[in-house]
Amino acid sequence: MSAFTVSAGRRSLLRVPATVIFLAIAVTAAEAPPALDESALIIEASGGRFGFQVELAKTPSERARGLMFRESLADDHGMLFDFGRPQPVAMWMRNTLIPLDILFIRSDGRISRIARDAQPLSDRVLESGEPVRAVLELRGGLTAERDIEPGDRIIHPLFDEP
Repeated sequence: MSAFTVSAGRRSLLRVPATVIFLAIAVTAAEAPPALDESALIIEASGGRFGFQVELAKTPSERARGLMFRESLADDHGMLFDFGRPQPVAMWMRNTLIPLDILFIRSDGRISRIARDAQPLSDRVLESGEPVRAVLELRGGLTAERDIEPGDRIIHPLFDEP
C-alpha cells in the first residue's frame, strides 16, 4: 500500500493513512534528544564574573549530539562537555546551525584555548592543543564581547579548586 493516494479529476486530494501519521510522530519523538542535566557555572574573567546555566553532556552519545540542530542559544546558557579525565579533544560543527565559541578547559578550571565564532555546519576539526578535562560551548562572539580569554577561570563542581 502506498503512503498516499491521489484521486483523479479536476481536484486532487491527498490522503495520508493514520498509521503513516502515527509512525511519523513516533519517529520524530524517538529522534528528540532526552533532556540533559543542568547546573550553574561561573566564568571569572578580567572583565568580571559571568553566570551561565549549562546543560551537561557526560555520555558519549550526549557529547556526540552536543548542540546540533539548535536554532538559538541564549547569552546566559551553554553546554558543558565532560570528558571524565584530561585528554586531547577535537570538536566540529557538523549539523550545528549556530556559531559557537568553544572553550577548552583544563582539569583545574582554567581555559586553555578558545575557538571563537566556530562556523556553523563545518566539518573543520577544532583541536584542544593539549589534554583538557572539558569543553564549554557558548553563543558565538560572546567571549569577545565579555573579554573572556585563555587563562580565565571556570567555577563549576566539575573542576578542582585551585
